[in-house]
Amino acid sequence: MHGNVWEWVQDCYKSNYTDTPVDGSAYESRNCFYCVLRGGSLDTNSQELRSANRTNTGSFNDGNFGFRLAQDL
Repeated sequence: MHGNVWEWVQDCYKSNYTDTPVDGSAYESRNCFYCVLRGGSLDTNSQELRSANRTNTGSFNDGNFGFRLAQDL
């Protein structure tokens, strides 16, 4: 699935993982200015094309951004 589009995740962007949840839940903040995108897109170089790769964005309109639907059972 990597390389299709950057995937939106629920987390607010933070430059490090200090004071973020350790139970797998999303990091959310009232003053969230940047959303987290993970993975990479068609224009990402192969060394960075991995699920641990993340970046931030203040933009919400780009052909390289997408999201994945998941059903919580």
